[in-house]
Amino acid sequence: MRLNFSLALLLVAVLCSCSFGADFANGPADSITMPPGNRVSQTLLAGDKLVTFRSWLDIPYVSKPVEPEYQRLNIYIPEEYFNGQSINGFTAKTAPIFMPNGVGGYMPGKQFIPANDTRHGTPNAALYALSRGYVVVAPAIRGRTLANGKAPALIVDYKAAVRWVRHNKDRLPAGDPEKIISDGLSAGGALSSLLGATGNAKEYEPYLKEIGAEDERDDIFASAVYCPITNLENADMPYEWIFNGVNTYHMGSAREMDDNMKAASDALKAAFPAYLNGLKLEGYTLDENGNGSFREYIEGLYVAAAQKALDAGENVLGLDWLTVEGGKVTGADLGKYAVWATRMKAAPAFDSLNMASFENNEFADKHFTEYSFKHSTAESPAMADAEKIYIMNPMNFIGREGVDTARHWRIRHGVKDRDTSMAVPAILALKLKQAGYDADVAAVWGVPHDGNYDLPELFDWLDSICK
Repeated sequence: MRLNFSLALLLVAVLCSCSFGADFANGPADSITMPPGNRVSQTLLAGDKLVTFRSWLDIPYVSKPVEPEYQRLNIYIPEEYFNGQSINGFTAKTAPIFMPNGVGGYMPGKQFIPANDTRHGTPNAALYALSRGYVVVAPAIRGRTLANGKAPALIVDYKAAVRWVRHNKDRLPAGDPEKIISDGLSAGGALSSLLGATGNAKEYEPYLKEIGAEDERDDIFASAVYCPITNLENADMPYEWIFNGVNTYHMGSAREMDDNMKAASDALKAAFPAYLNGLKLEGYTLDENGNGSFREYIEGLYVAAAQKALDAGENVLGLDWLTVEGGKVTGADLGKYAVWATRMKAAPAFDSLNMASFENNEFADKHFTEYSFKHSTAESPAMADAEKIYIMNPMNFIGREGVDTARHWRIRHGVKDRDTSMAVPAILALKLKQAGYDADVAAVWGVPHDGNYDLPELFDWLDSICK
């Protein structure tokens, strides 16, 4: 009976969903009014909990959209807030605003829709957020495959959505615009880190004005970041610092790197210590061979992940890159780890020599590193605009005067992730900590390139900072 009842509720939700956007005009953002009397609602089963919420769909968040299909957002609000009730200690006035993005591969991202995630066997992030009493604002965002979606379109749209929320704070039936939280994985993780790092930075203003974004603040409260493909102009070096010497790469099928790729791997690995040391991360350095306290820090993240898995009853024994003694994980060998994990991408991993990577496409099919531009095998090599490279990297804004970086960060990277180096999110976290921000970073055992796989832990953390 429980199953039939739940299926019936889901069927009702599907049948009702077509009418949810009818209460909004499709004109500029200023023409939109939230109708507090609207009683259309939807009910979904999140785990063993029924979640009822109201939806408003396809609201334009800029007045001069260049890709109108994408520059729209959805709003989802728990039903309890319309009845003066509280959820999880939050009220209509205090409920945080969870703002996930659906970007991957630097491609366009559609609005998140509350649903059950068949891949993880759990509610997706939007539905789970509603079950915990969060208001969800889910923007669609331009990406590299659109005519008007190249860098910096993604971050400009994300900022514009934040500005729309602040501009309409008195019209929103629920949600605290001072508690906005971003969330994303992969390129979406990069986007979440960019939004968190670059609050109110002046460099984005011309792009925001061009699309008719509201004249409001765009800083946020917290960022949830999963496996970010970020720090692009420097990401090739840490990738080779870990995977150098592993010459078989697995992009689709297993292939061998050619001589140009192997030479790039050697050169980029050798260049990484100078870059890392130049960041002046207190207590973390590398010698010219790539050894030192920063390497020990990365290995320590893997040790902590393995220990957590071991304590939970998972088997981490028999791996030649881990040392386990008496039920304790006491060491990790980064060189042996790379052989175990295997290489996914040929060198250079991001700014490819033939200018054919997703990241090259994000920069309008151009190089964005000096090394790849100098050694390019492309027929007509070109370098991307320096300003666009700069404003696509959150590292350039953390701790900078005149920028309002998010105070709270949660950064996760899978131990089995080969899409980028663990060093990239680790460097991001260390720079945030050194600048005085709260940055919780960890490697996660058994996880590949993925995100939102630990929603109870994520929202426990969010509750701790929001309450």
